[in-house]
Amino acid sequence: MRIGPIVLANPLILAPLAGITDLPFRLLAREQGCALVYSEMISANGLVYNSGKTRRMLLSDPAEKPLAIQIFGADPTIMARAAQEVAASGAGIIDINFGCSVKKILKSGAGSALMKSPPQAEAIIRAVREAVAIPLTIKIRSGWDASGKDAFTLLDIAQRCGVDAIALHPRTARQGFTGKADWRLIAELKKQSSIPVIGNGDIKSAADARAMMDETGCDAVMIGRAAVGNPWIFSEILAGLAGQAAPPVSIADRFAVMGRYLSAAVSHYGEPTACRMMRSHLGWFVKGLPGSSRFRESIKQLSTQEEGKRLLHDYQVFLLSREEDVTPRA
Repeated sequence: MRIGPIVLANPLILAPLAGITDLPFRLLAREQGCALVYSEMISANGLVYNSGKTRRMLLSDPAEKPLAIQIFGADPTIMARAAQEVAASGAGIIDINFGCSVKKILKSGAGSALMKSPPQAEAIIRAVREAVAIPLTIKIRSGWDASGKDAFTLLDIAQRCGVDAIALHPRTARQGFTGKADWRLIAELKKQSSIPVIGNGDIKSAADARAMMDETGCDAVMIGRAAVGNPWIFSEILAGLAGQAAPPVSIADRFAVMGRYLSAAVSHYGEPTACRMMRSHLGWFVKGLPGSSRFRESIKQLSTQEEGKRLLHDYQVFLLSREEDVTPRA
């Protein structure tokens, strides 16, 4: 798949997830073969008004390239200025969020709220497209009703304004993440599109990824929630697409990844902040394992990297000492 001049090695993309797809997490996805990673959504206002916390979200690593940075906002001028900041940071792709349906974002007129206002959406896309030369993508939902008419309106605008690819999560803004993603809308969007279409929603396995591509004809698949605590989903899907069975993730591999995640977070955020985050984030990786609740309880007061390494080691030893199967249960 090609996005502007960028040619992806395979059709697997990590979706932008607020509070999750930061630099340390994106590196894990790339390690497992994900071709393109998206940042969590970043406030255009925060970039333009020089928020230190927001600007930190632009930090990247050569190992994660190509990187797409997603921004959100409601003002075309501010979005254009933020896009220039993103381009200057070294990102390969800039993405505009038209899909977030969190109340705080909707009240600001950004995210899915823009799908109710095509003229405003077009003004933002045009302003960003004129401000930067790097590839531009947009991520949308079905819109505000199940018909998908808002999505097709955005597709038309995107094609006229020089957008390089469009990602569709076919749930309505009101659905959030409930119900079932309507892949039929991805198929219809693909039929009408002259630009690459990325399908998103309900991909939890290699079989799901193959089914979406076969049923919709989409150019790539975007995986979000299924990758949380499970970056191996990318290597599993790649194996499945090649007609192979991916080997199970060993306990040693699982804990090696968790250790790298902890170390990368400490390097990125500093030890105090990283350890506070890891109190919940490390728990993502042990869902379904024997003794996982006890491990999650043990990390609730995590305060140092050394303590984290010790707790990981102790839990790994506990699992390896068990004779029964320790493959995670859903």
